[in-house]
Amino acid sequence: MGGCVGKDRSIVEEKLDFKGGNVHVITTKEDWDQKIEEANKDGKIVVANLSASWCGPCRVIAPVYAEMSKTYPQLMFLTIDVDDLMDFSSTWDIRATPTFFFLKNGQQIEKLVGANKPELEKKVQALGDGS
Repeated sequence: MGGCVGKDRSIVEEKLDFKGGNVHVITTKEDWDQKIEEANKDGKIVVANLSASWCGPCRVIAPVYAEMSKTYPQLMFLTIDVDDLMDFSSTWDIRATPTFFFLKNGQQIEKLVGANKPELEKKVQALGDGS
């Protein structure tokens, strides 16, 4: 499973569904800053999912991501729709969605591009077990 690079607007526009998970949906730069500050204060590693509602692989990985957020409450799971925060996404140099960033004390420690479920699970588990 790869990632999306272009937009296919023929897909119905709807937000990704993270119901039942422990995922914080970030819609503003302020939300992001607040959550990063909170994670730093609590000593939590942040898993940030930069995705898009029109991206098929993003939709496929969303329930997996939500499930992981319940399995690893010691990590902070965030999701950002790249269309909501265009400027923000460009500062992170997003070339495809989904892109997952792993941050510790606000610094990137790991990155994964594409809806690669086994790789995402491996990285999250390693960080979850280590924290």
